[in-house]
Amino acid sequence: MLQDLTYGRLENEFRHEAPRPDDIVVCILENKILVQKGADNSLTMPRVQQVQQWAASENWERWQENALQYSFRIHGVNYFLWMGNGGSCPDASYAYEPARAFRYYESKEQCYACMTAWHLYSWYRSSRFCGRCGSKTVHDAKERMMRCPQCGNLIFPRISPAVIVAVTDGDRLLMSKYARPGYTNYALLAGYTEIGETVEQTVHREVMEEVGLRVKNLRYYKSQPWGIDGNVLMGFYCDLDGEDTIRLDETELALAQWHYRHALPIQDDGISLTREMIRTFGEGKEPKHPA
Repeated sequence: MLQDLTYGRLENEFRHEAPRPDDIVVCILENKILVQKGADNSLTMPRVQQVQQWAASENWERWQENALQYSFRIHGVNYFLWMGNGGSCPDASYAYEPARAFRYYESKEQCYACMTAWHLYSWYRSSRFCGRCGSKTVHDAKERMMRCPQCGNLIFPRISPAVIVAVTDGDRLLMSKYARPGYTNYALLAGYTEIGETVEQTVHREVMEEVGLRVKNLRYYKSQPWGIDGNVLMGFYCDLDGEDTIRLDETELALAQWHYRHALPIQDDGISLTREMIRTFGEGKEPKHPA
């Protein structure tokens, strides 16, 4: 999946690091990230020394103290966020690509980095001012946290829990398509955990709301961070409980259909938890409920 790096891991512990010339910088403009695309569909992000040069041009916000914010480390390389306004890039080999497009490129590592950086950037952008008293916030020196110097309010990164649900009925899997535009592939049922409910209750509620079915025998499978939406996804398999007539919520889904194990209409992309769960069911390797 997305977070399965070739070796090592994404070190998400906050560090109070000064940027070095060869460290990587993630530059974001609106909902796009600055990258250099290779002929092999690979991605390269700029280094600190390049961004420092660009920041001297007219198109970029001037370099200033705290222009770069440490984000995380992958394979011993530090990643920083450019906190200013990038604007158009002076280097024509780089271009801004939509953040949601990174899942379709070759490198899972860069996809993971971009999605995580986007998650952090969105949080920083929304946490510049205190929601309690309205004062400008500052970054804490020891933790990944925004602090209000006036009222002492502490603001940590927002992570939204959500579920991915594979509803099964013997050799059949329930698959759906979203009603919203922009993504037309098959998917599994999904939804956010609401305040005051467990993730297991979320599974039951989302299945009932979206397709009008009851389920039983919930089996947790695996989780995945999905930074593009600020989520942590928790995957569950469950069995149909009772009749199988689908009552579709057309505000959420364009369709929902049963598909047999040997003829699933979508393949694993090596990125998403959804696709891995579909492949696992197709191979007959989904976790089974004890008899």
